[in-house]
Amino acid sequence: MKIPILDLKPQYQSLKGEIDSAIASVLESTQFVLGSEVTALETEVADYLGVKHAIGVNSGTDALVIALRALNIGAGDEVITTSFSFYATAESISIVGATPIFADISTTTFNIDTNSILEKITPKTKAIIPVHLYGQPAAMAKIQEIAKQYNLRVIEDCAQAFGAIYYGDCPDCQENYCQQPLRDSLVGKYVGNLGDVGAYSFYPTKNLGAYGDAGMIVTNNDELAELAKMLRVHGSKKNYHNELLGYNSRLDSLQACILRVKLKYINQWNKTRQKVAEIYNQLLVNNENIITPNISKGHVFHQYTIRVINGKRDQLKEYLAQQGIGSMIYYPIPQDQLPVYKDKYFPNPISMKLAEEVLSLPIYPELTQENIEFVAQTINDFFSS
Repeated sequence: MKIPILDLKPQYQSLKGEIDSAIASVLESTQFVLGSEVTALETEVADYLGVKHAIGVNSGTDALVIALRALNIGAGDEVITTSFSFYATAESISIVGATPIFADISTTTFNIDTNSILEKITPKTKAIIPVHLYGQPAAMAKIQEIAKQYNLRVIEDCAQAFGAIYYGDCPDCQENYCQQPLRDSLVGKYVGNLGDVGAYSFYPTKNLGAYGDAGMIVTNNDELAELAKMLRVHGSKKNYHNELLGYNSRLDSLQACILRVKLKYINQWNKTRQKVAEIYNQLLVNNENIITPNISKGHVFHQYTIRVINGKRDQLKEYLAQQGIGSMIYYPIPQDQLPVYKDKYFPNPISMKLAEEVLSLPIYPELTQENIEFVAQTINDFFSS
């Protein structure tokens, strides 16, 4: 049995008629960059998330970069983020000339640890970028509490979390851990609608994925939205009247039309992902060699990531491959220890520990019960042999 870490073909086959028709309509229109399809997608995403503005850009990385620029963050500024994420998070900070400052993470959620954020704040700190890693909302009430106390901006990296909802049930939070009125004001909102700006990636592997690079910036701030729209088109409000140094970061119509088709199904797909995660957890519950992920109400499981706690993560990965099962390590090296930042940062201990333990298993809506059982049984067999 062959079970890849992700198989996009079943999803396309199920939507083939709708997607092919949408693409044909764009081809007939000959309107390939921005235009009516992008505008329609922006409206639909804004309505879905409950935000005032959604601005299509060409990638999740550009969404972060433009968000930082719109917030006037640059040289001399520090931005606190998690050490445990894909490099684009830190890269975006460095690209605008600011300095990334890396906080450690929670062993329970893999998300940024709010106590570590507090330890990293200096007079140069201007913003926090929490990452809703693997689809699990970060501890946004506490993060917003910190931001208000120190007058910081919050940019949510939602690259892996489209459709995730914050319910305030972070397993790391203790009683009175954050202010109840602030927490209550955020509960029930989609990620991206909890800070100043949200940045999304629609890379093909994401829960809501295009068929190429694509991204989105969301905000409730009119001024930030206007700046983001300018920055994505070379810093101009109208052609040939460039006012800022901007970017060529326009979303194309083909990606927009594909995303519009898929958006209608995202809630269904996310619910199925959570069901897959629940089945995995049930089947692996008695395996003392691994720690299964926390399942909170709003988690959308872009990845289902276990911790292998006996030093056999790499052997397990190899064994799974031998049985035809795909798996991935997200992430083998924390951002602050990548070659680009060599010797610039002291390692964060929990991030370093988890980088040696995490292993992501196959998860996508079309994964069958038989597939899930085979993966789980293969893992249990590895440790019982």
